Amino acid sequence: MKQKSEQSDDYAYVYVVKNPASNDISLCAWDSVLYGGTPIMYETRFGLDLGVVIGAAPKPNSVYVPGCSSVTGACLHFGDEEESDSYSADENEHQCNSCMHCQISKEPEKMKVDGDVTWIDHLATPSEMARYAENAEKEEYAIRICREKIKKHGLDMKLVTTHFLLGEPKVIFFFTAEQRVDFRELVKDLVAVFRMRIELRQIGVRDESRLIGGLSVCGRDYCCHAMTKEMDPVTIKMAKEQNLSLNSMKISGPCGRLLCCLAYEYDYYMEEKASCPPEGTRIKIEHELWRVTEINILSHTITLMASEGRTLTVPADEVSFNSGTGYWELSEEYQEELFSAE
Repeated sequence: MKQKSEQSDDYAYVYVVKNPASNDISLCAWDSVLYGGTPIMYETRFGLDLGVVIGAAPKPNSVYVPGCSSVTGACLHFGDEEESDSYSADENEHQCNSCMHCQISKEPEKMKVDGDVTWIDHLATPSEMARYAENAEKEEYAIRICREKIKKHGLDMKLVTTHFLLGEPKVIFFFTAEQRVDFRELVKDLVAVFRMRIELRQIGVRDESRLIGGLSVCGRDYCCHAMTKEMDPVTIKMAKEQNLSLNSMKISGPCGRLLCCLAYEYDYYMEEKASCPPEGTRIKIEHELWRVTEINILSHTITLMASEGRTLTVPADEVSFNSGTGYWELSEEYQEELFSAE
């Protein structure tokens, strides 16, 4: 395997690589251009194994470029009958079969290799790909054998999946358990059957979902299985800040833990709320004090309540902090407009 210290040039093409077995996402470097779908061999946390290139890695400190706001589908030509006639000879043929590549993929560029970047060992050969397919069939057999041995020893553990490393003779069994499990005798039985190095790795319920995948409540693949790089912690505070229902059934995923997507917009909500008065803040309107009861970030409005229970919803832009008085105030222009309307 090529190590960073052995490279004559610190600059290389860096790619996002996904491990099909563990769904881990890594940054890997190579000295030539590769495109999405290329199978490669690289050093994973479990050993030398197969990975698939997803695409070129984003450049450090690159400026975010928003996409086209007029796109209504996955393709610029999706559902466009006039355009479809121009590039599809057969009306029964799906238009993607004659793709015009309107969504241009990002070309890889050389960049400085530093940080947590792994060098690709080599491109996967046809023989390695054939062996990978054979291993996939052997994994089903390994699962059945391991479950039989678990039942034989009466171990309180649940086998999730298993994986044969492609780059070395080792098989990994992933399992969940509520407590520590003494599986020494189990390992001896498995070694006697497979005649190779055996590794049993205990994982959590979120890792189980990440490994086996499935459909979430939104109808799409689990985020942890399809796209996220790390299992970042998700807290109930994230749901509270977004004014979501705290019903555990509504904000929990199939794994029983809080939904990963609760963390996606949390930073945005916190940034927007920083420019608004905190809930409970009292604002003087005319000669009456109103209390902030709700801040709706999506509609960009603030709900106020008077002492006798009357409510008032005002645009968040009309409320500002007066550094001179040290109080939050509703703009005089909006107050005039509000009370003149009454």
